[in-house]
Amino acid sequence: MIEWWAALLWCIFTLVIGAVAGFFGARYFFKKQLQKNPPINEKMIRVMYQQMGRKPSEAQIRNIMNSINKQNKN
Repeated sequence: MIEWWAALLWCIFTLVIGAVAGFFGARYFFKKQLQKNPPINEKMIRVMYQQMGRKPSEAQIRNIMNSINKQNKN
């Protein structure tokens, strides 16, 4: 019969391995979803400007997108 402390160590070991695997698996799928469906795009920026009563120029939109992309890379 297996000792109780060996069974306890085995349970702790499998819990740690499962937590690590779950973390990296969730991280992988989350990054994949963000690449497929970015949280903000140029169309959304235009809509936000229009809701504020302004008409954005293309330079403003490109500037905002560049700053978002720079922030995401860091």
